[in-house]
Amino acid sequence: MRDTIQTRRRTGIGASIAVALLGLCLAPASTASTAGTTAAATTTAAAGDRGTGWVRSTLARMTLEEKVGQLFMTQAYGETADTQAPADVALNQSTYGVDNGAELIERYKLGGVIYFAWSNNVNNPDQIAGLSNGMQDAALDQKRKIPALVAADQEGGIVARVGPPATELPGNMALGATRSTEDAQTAAAISGTELDALGINWNFAPVADVNVNPANPVIGVRSFSSDPTLAADMTAAQVRGYQDTAGIAAAAKHFPGHGDTATDSHTGIPIIDHTREEWETIDKPPFQAAIDQGIRAIMTAHIVVPSLDPSGDPATLSKPIMTGILRQEMGYDGVVITDSLAMQGVRDKYGDERVPVLALKAGVDMLLMPPKFDLAYNAVLDAVKSGELTEKRINTSVKRILRLKWDLGLVKDPYVDVSDVPSVVGTPEHKAAAQELTDHSTTLVKNDGDLLPLAPEDGQSVLVTGGGIAGTTAKVADKIEQRGASADVLDTGTNPNEAQINAAVAAAQTHDVTVVVSYRAWQGSYAGQRELVRRLTATGKPVIAVAVRDPYDIAYYPEVPAYLATYSWTGVSLESAVKVLYGEVVPRGKLPVTIPTADDPDTVLYPFGHGLGY
Repeated sequence: MRDTIQTRRRTGIGASIAVALLGLCLAPASTASTAGTTAAATTTAAAGDRGTGWVRSTLARMTLEEKVGQLFMTQAYGETADTQAPADVALNQSTYGVDNGAELIERYKLGGVIYFAWSNNVNNPDQIAGLSNGMQDAALDQKRKIPALVAADQEGGIVARVGPPATELPGNMALGATRSTEDAQTAAAISGTELDALGINWNFAPVADVNVNPANPVIGVRSFSSDPTLAADMTAAQVRGYQDTAGIAAAAKHFPGHGDTATDSHTGIPIIDHTREEWETIDKPPFQAAIDQGIRAIMTAHIVVPSLDPSGDPATLSKPIMTGILRQEMGYDGVVITDSLAMQGVRDKYGDERVPVLALKAGVDMLLMPPKFDLAYNAVLDAVKSGELTEKRINTSVKRILRLKWDLGLVKDPYVDVSDVPSVVGTPEHKAAAQELTDHSTTLVKNDGDLLPLAPEDGQSVLVTGGGIAGTTAKVADKIEQRGASADVLDTGTNPNEAQINAAVAAAQTHDVTVVVSYRAWQGSYAGQRELVRRLTATGKPVIAVAVRDPYDIAYYPEVPAYLATYSWTGVSLESAVKVLYGEVVPRGKLPVTIPTADDPDTVLYPFGHGLGY
């Protein structure tokens, strides 16, 4: 497999992706799924046969401390593996007692590292590739010379750790709106190829959760759909894109399914009240599709599902769920990694010292980002020494981790060529394909009186108001002006007060059309947006609401005459929205979720599959 990946790095865009960009890469969905599963199984089996000797001989030489180190993945602060930047050194010292990532690997013999912007890891493509090579240098400088797994959460849409100039891609719900497994696979192939060029060999994607709860604060547009079949088809397609085309590992998350909760597991413990039958019907299908497709990793959820385990333990720590269901019933034998162990959903019941031990006892292989790293590492060592965990149990997980490293080709060649990065990351071909994919996703939910499309040649003055984040209103106005229209900006934030609303209403009365950016108006903390849209609509002037995250906002101002759902505020999504506003593309997206009314979640305002055109 590594030979294929190396060729891709040298040529920039892989041949299979080039075919995909021409719309020729996939057979019909059912055929593609079967072929992909067969190919994935064959590749994994062949790689496993070649790697068995290395895995066994490496494991046989490892000390217990080295084995336990392989079970952990965490972040290190700094642009380089050997950073001496004072701010990064201070953070590494306070967190781990070391100066940098190289020293962190040396101390704990880590199985891998994960990159974030807040840990100063992802500032530009050349820097990221150099950091990855530095981390591999540190790993191979150890006695056992075991390469490192390097991970990131590059889901697309609102969750993308590596930003421009890397290619911006639509997120899951936007891809769900396209209904195209081909688009989903192409997006994953582009993303995976760019990550591969940066030395990121493991993407914590796709999100396989089925978002059946419109009030879900943590999943939402990160999910493909509220429909299990659509979510399963899209999940399988992205596994093909990441693994079969780009050659990196994917991780379906968050098992056993985080889609029906109103609690954020970062801050609390969600309880999923699905019956076993409901779980089988709603939550299981995308994960089973990922397993059938040859997924290399699955990430756990810090959620309680009483029908699957009545103990009250979060799934991450549940042997009935992780071993009984995932391993034994669903037939999965790849790597299982926890979600971040710093999240409150897994910490409350047992505490930071017990969590890593209980996760391993449940059947998990890798422990992600424990909040007190030395405590967690030593807790596992002590559990083995006391007999609570056997070394045989540790060996089982280490074998899976080593096998993953072999299957990814890291044992043969863990490095990337930094000089190749510009020919792979953010290429014109990738960006054009990403824009086309996103153009397929924008959903016109409402268009009373055929208000849309607008005509820039009519000389209409446009007010862009509302909130969103990251300067969204100014970005939309700029794209409108690029069409030759006149646009003014009055940003009211995500929860405007009375004075801000009054100012926007006054401005709207002096403009021909108002475009109001809507961001999670369904949440109580952003309720000011609801009054803003109502008051703007009451002026009698044409108003177009553009929801730049969750599509559910319209339930809270159903009187607005026109409404677009973009599912994201990224550049490609805003560009697609303005293209639709001015009729440059015909809206093709279909709602991948049902939008209920604000008063009754069982009453449908706009059904799954709804979407207007021109």
